[in-house]
Amino acid sequence: NRIISALATGVLVAEASPKSGSLITARLALEQGRDVFAVPGNVFSFKSKGTNSLLRSGAKLVENAGDILEELPFNPEHVEVEVSNPDIEALAPEVQQVYGFLKADPVHIDDLLLKSECSSGRLSAILLDLELNGYIKQLPGKRFVRC
Repeated sequence: NRIISALATGVLVAEASPKSGSLITARLALEQGRDVFAVPGNVFSFKSKGTNSLLRSGAKLVENAGDILEELPFNPEHVEVEVSNPDIEALAPEVQQVYGFLKADPVHIDDLLLKSECSSGRLSAILLDLELNGYIKQLPGKRFVRC
């Protein structure tokens, strides 16, 4: 719980009973100076008591993704990406094809699935290989760009 909250910019709790691990993670996030968000739940539901308690304690109310995006410093419109021309001829043809679909603007994995006609498992493996070798970068939301 401590590691997860330390790696995160913020913690969203969607459902939590009064003594759940989610509340432990939320408490640790607060101790580490992270934002804590909570989705309100039915006041009669046992599984909503934790999130409703977080809201009473000052967690930020979340009704949709926009509520989180308003609070966090990330702005996908202003992502700076350096585009270079690495030696892609050393890559397998299938990998070159996927790399060719990527540009300086972020491309969602679903769009890559449609264009490449690869299985989702194979595409994920190709993208991971490209990322590990420094050809591409994964952005939040399963979007990819050349780097």
